[in-house]
Amino acid sequence: MLPYDSFLIDGPWLVSIGWALGKVTRRLVPDEAKRKKANRALSLATLGIFYVTSISLYFNLEWTRWIWEMCKAESGRDWMINSGVFKFDHENVTPRGHAIAAALFATYPLWLKAGFMLEERSASMPYEEQV
Repeated sequence: MLPYDSFLIDGPWLVSIGWALGKVTRRLVPDEAKRKKANRALSLATLGIFYVTSISLYFNLEWTRWIWEMCKAESGRDWMINSGVFKFDHENVTPRGHAIAAALFATYPLWLKAGFMLEERSASMPYEEQV
């Protein structure tokens, strides 16, 4: 999993990761209680990776330089906020802008949970309805 984190792509990416993890654990762990425990552990690991990488990018920590340079951004915060698509001022973020960023970070567990829920829903549907 490459850490191309940005606010624009993190939500959809977390949904797809939750769905994929749900599919894998459903096939590998038949016992529901054990599967839920495995999904919790995988969720914590996934969120840990996303938070460490995304927050480090947002604060322009040096170890993330390779990511923002690879993405052709001016800084980690530029990549997190603008994703190569927008032109928001990433150098002079207001307190309100930082609060919005914090709110976006707070949604990460919800995106991941949505992916697991989509997988559960698709697993309970007959094959004909999935196609």
